[in-house]
Amino acid sequence: MKILFLTYYFEPDLCAGSFRNTSLFKELLNQLTDNDFVHVITTQPHRYKSFQAEGKEIETGTNFRIDRIKIPLHKSGFSEQIKSFYVFYRKTLELVKKQDYDLVYASSSRLFTAFLGRRIAAHKSLPLYLDIRDIFVDTMKDLFKNKKYLQCPFELFFKRIEHYTFSKAKHINLVSEGFRNYFEKYRFPSYSYYTNGIDDLFLNRSWEGKINENRERKVVLYAGNIGQGQGLEKIIPQAAQLLADTFVFKIVGDGGTKALLKSELQEFGVTNVELCDPVSRDRLMEYYQEADYLFLHLNDYDAFKKVLPSKIFEYAVFNKPIIAGVSGYAQQFIRENVEDCILFYPTDVRAMVEQLKVYKQHDIDRSDFIQKFSRRNIMRKMAEDIIQIGKNNG
Repeated sequence: MKILFLTYYFEPDLCAGSFRNTSLFKELLNQLTDNDFVHVITTQPHRYKSFQAEGKEIETGTNFRIDRIKIPLHKSGFSEQIKSFYVFYRKTLELVKKQDYDLVYASSSRLFTAFLGRRIAAHKSLPLYLDIRDIFVDTMKDLFKNKKYLQCPFELFFKRIEHYTFSKAKHINLVSEGFRNYFEKYRFPSYSYYTNGIDDLFLNRSWEGKINENRERKVVLYAGNIGQGQGLEKIIPQAAQLLADTFVFKIVGDGGTKALLKSELQEFGVTNVELCDPVSRDRLMEYYQEADYLFLHLNDYDAFKKVLPSKIFEYAVFNKPIIAGVSGYAQQFIRENVEDCILFYPTDVRAMVEQLKVYKQHDIDRSDFIQKFSRRNIMRKMAEDIIQIGKNNG
């Protein structure tokens, strides 16, 4: 069996898509034989301009090949992302032109990689397995809601792309069950719901979960993307100002709205927020361990009522209180699965501050959650599904 594995993000890049797909790739290799083959086509690391890492352009092994395509660096602007994806799209078609496969796998958050997988699968008459991490059309509607002259044509165009991409897939995995109702209109594919999970990197260590009571000001840590999707500029400056005497906020990451966040911090005269560039995962674990609280926030968009942030799984392993400004399915999931979370609706500064002021420390045990959502266990089952679909085609 020969599998074409398409992902825009892959190791050594730093993002949820990279961690997820690298883990799945390794699990596929564990389950396949030396007579099988996995061809990964991805990009050179580009998630953050402030974090420089580079993978081999071509990496080969007994039963795999990884092609990393160099794309233009961008600042997360929509037009820049389109240009970068076009380079990935064109180069990928060149790489697969004379190749034969039994299955196309494509993991996608912005629809584009899924669309590319659909084009290749249709051209070569192959089954398509899609891993969908976001509903792009929903997100676009929210991003352009104040620009109706752009929203309508963009929505119509991308709905056509979406229908073409999803309607004939053999199987679609949805990382959030919050997507279920949206995908009911696509009846041809079968579905699964393999979420993100906790990497072995975090599971193979012992973590101290207590708040440092000796600190005059407790540390609240956010680590991840700083973009429109997170809306940190709508919550951090105001909350930090109100909690200046008792809390310090540490923000580790980069993204398209980092400059806006800096501007808002200056506007509010905030001095208890530290902005740090992205770091390696090993260094990030030290940040997690040093923090007293772990912070998560999604912007107040309708699209985000369906998503399940991967950061939930990473944070939960540290047995520290989690502050989460989320709504919809993410809030439901946390209430049902994750012990000891301070929950509030996105951008509700007062609700966050009031809960944080009265929070009482106690022992946290999330061992059941950690066992249930081990990334290795989730990817093992997902890899089995992919291989079975490939065998059925053969």
